Amino acid sequence: MEIEKIYEPQRFEAHWAKWWVESGLYRADPSAPGPRFSIVIPPPNVTGSLHMGHMLDHTIMDAAVRWHRMSGDNTLWLPGVDHAGIATQIMVERMLAEQGISRKDIGREEFEKRVWEWKEKYGNRITDQMKQIGESVDWSRERFTMSPELSRAVIEAFVRLHERGLIYRGAYMVNWCPRCQTALSDLETVHQESQGHLWHIKYPITGTARFLTVATTRPETMLGDTAVAINARDSRYFDLHGKTVTLPLMNREIPIILDDLADPAFGSGAVKVTPAHDPNDFEVGQRHDLPRIQVIDGQARMQAEAGPYEGLDRFEARKRIVEDLEKLGLLEKVEAHTLSIGRCDRCKTIIEPLVSTQWFVKTKPLAEKALRAAEDGSIRFIPENWNATYNNWMTNIRDWCISRQLWWGHRIPAWHCGQCQGITVARSAPNACSHCGSDKLEQDSDVLDTWFSSSLWPFSTLGWPDETADLTTYYPTSVLITGFDILFFWVARMIMMGIELTGDVPFRQVHMHGLVRDAERQKMSKMKGNVIDPLDTTARFGTDAVRVSLLMGVAAGTDIVYTDEKLLAARGFANKIWNAARLVFLNMERSGVEPVVVEPGDIESLEDRWMFSQLHRTAETVSRAFENHRYHEAAETLWHFFWHDFCDWYLEMKKMRLAEGSGLTNDWRNLLGIFVASLRLLHPMMPFITEELWHRLGATDSISLQPYPKKGEIDEAAENEMNLLQKVITEARTQRANSNLGTKPLDGNLYADTSSFALLTSQAAVIHKLTNVNFTFHQKPVSAGFEMSLSVPEQDAAAKQARLMKEIAQHEKLVIDKDRQLNNEKFMQGAPPHVIESLRSKRAEYQAQIEKSRAALAGLE
Repeated sequence: MEIEKIYEPQRFEAHWAKWWVESGLYRADPSAPGPRFSIVIPPPNVTGSLHMGHMLDHTIMDAAVRWHRMSGDNTLWLPGVDHAGIATQIMVERMLAEQGISRKDIGREEFEKRVWEWKEKYGNRITDQMKQIGESVDWSRERFTMSPELSRAVIEAFVRLHERGLIYRGAYMVNWCPRCQTALSDLETVHQESQGHLWHIKYPITGTARFLTVATTRPETMLGDTAVAINARDSRYFDLHGKTVTLPLMNREIPIILDDLADPAFGSGAVKVTPAHDPNDFEVGQRHDLPRIQVIDGQARMQAEAGPYEGLDRFEARKRIVEDLEKLGLLEKVEAHTLSIGRCDRCKTIIEPLVSTQWFVKTKPLAEKALRAAEDGSIRFIPENWNATYNNWMTNIRDWCISRQLWWGHRIPAWHCGQCQGITVARSAPNACSHCGSDKLEQDSDVLDTWFSSSLWPFSTLGWPDETADLTTYYPTSVLITGFDILFFWVARMIMMGIELTGDVPFRQVHMHGLVRDAERQKMSKMKGNVIDPLDTTARFGTDAVRVSLLMGVAAGTDIVYTDEKLLAARGFANKIWNAARLVFLNMERSGVEPVVVEPGDIESLEDRWMFSQLHRTAETVSRAFENHRYHEAAETLWHFFWHDFCDWYLEMKKMRLAEGSGLTNDWRNLLGIFVASLRLLHPMMPFITEELWHRLGATDSISLQPYPKKGEIDEAAENEMNLLQKVITEARTQRANSNLGTKPLDGNLYADTSSFALLTSQAAVIHKLTNVNFTFHQKPVSAGFEMSLSVPEQDAAAKQARLMKEIAQHEKLVIDKDRQLNNEKFMQGAPPHVIESLRSKRAEYQAQIEKSRAALAGLE
């Protein structure tokens, strides 16, 4: 029965985390009965380690999964990691660079081998951390996006989409990372506001002495200009329709075209058109059949088409070009300008828009089906306000560039013919070109975007394209729980791919939670230096405390502000549970009750009737909160139930019934029944401490496999009676506190009306025990059900009288001061309304305190 005095979660958390994994408790069985609940972990990068975003995500998922499992659902929680193409390649290239080696030195095959070796050595870090924080996943089904079975699914998906005309290859404008040497999707490009400049450059109008001024934020791209655009409705330039200008520095004649890209209200109203270096200009070039002249290469250096600037870095070229324009008198002015600069999400290099031949997914047909799924309720977003964001993005979606110029990833299953230049797409390496029959075939060197494979995650992990038992049973998955920041990166793409390739949505619900922010409400980032390591935090406060702190803050539509104060409060709650258990166990030993999990006995006493009623209400509220993804509500309800109902009231009353050497009485059965039910209620939120205490009660199985308490009979009569009793005890404690009487015994009179008298006299021992007031009971009509007065000792009354008179005098001075300001006409005319309102509010507070003190003084007299 011994239980340590100090709550130290570090003593037992590692044990249970290991036991949950090694025991295989959470292995799903597709043939098992019951409603099914399935969920997949958003796969973290194989290069990564847990951060607070993961901790929040995984805490919500684990709480939901444990609740569903205990509620009787056939539950699968499937784990896995993503191969993280760009991030992993960068990591391994850095490792090779330390040895003085580049990937090109060793070739593709050897490089891929080195990446696999790195993965085997370092790639389990985040998985081990997930085990450490006790995630109740089915580790037997752990998946990796580059494993053979998932790679097969990726190839199958590509081939099917290609056969349906939804994948194509072409030369289009892409975001290009000069550092990673690969194309990026719009979603892999992060935009940061930066202070830059707007250069106003004069283009000579051919055959005249006039100039057409254009404004640009990137002078280095002007070397590739193939037109200048003006707006057809801009009256300033009516006479320039059909004319040409001479491109400064290159002396190339280019046309003046009419296009709505030119905004008469911005800059000079004329814009340069560089189809090879700007996505909007690229579209203008297609509309007007303009040539594309690429002057910047994939390494962000100026190439031959840049003339005298060939070989310069793009930013060095910018500097030289501006200097040369000034010398020629063609730089009209330079203005400060705030602009949004795109950077590679992985290496933070400024991206370069380039025209490149890439593979694309045609997203419009896929998006139409995905939109219908949200409209007809096949998928539900929680909170619902995300519907509008989702609809807007899907309506305006662009085709998805899925090829990457990397060596680590799923090689595109396409072979180029050296004879006819045709392309053969196949599930396995073909022997001959499908167009001309030649055997001169070479596989495409590109790999697929990492998000392509992860878009298949909800069904590829269940065995698709085969009709496996897992796929039949657990797909569509029940819910996706994730942060809102990857709605378009991942969520929307999974919906599109799931519907297209399986005929059904990948999940029925999408719960979008907020982000974890620091105490100043800033987003956590390594650049800001405000990142918090969740494992450091769990080591300090305990994993359960971290979980509670996160769940208490995860209200729908809000971000979580993470502070040590909240963690200390959460640890205090865990400590409260531990101390309550210690009290129970010490009293069990004193009463001669062995560690045991028992069924409740007869429910007769007021505290038992009330507590079981509260238990049933709490079980109903918490279960409803879990069903509706209101995890903060579940956490707050459980906190109040255990701390206030169980500890502050029930346990204090029950201690009176536990006699030394009594054995397993009815009171003990009910106390243990409530305590065990409380542990089961708390388990999804606080798995470690509840598992530990459950086993301290002699259990050998896991509490996580016990049934979750369900709503039972509500005893409203007991709740009303207990409410009255609590009011009496609270009022006695308040009067004692107001009189500064500490805990000394007091006498008092308690007056109760007919409906309350019998109840209060029957609970006289409880009232005396919890107030240390020896009341004399009187039956008489009273307006509030009861009234009371405490007999204050004469010396205490004199001290209190002096204190009250001093307080009255202090507050009267404050009222006079506020009246002086409020009666000052000049002040009242100039003061803002909120200041005046604050003064009036303060005056009212001081006056109310005066009245309260006077009433207390009158009571003493």
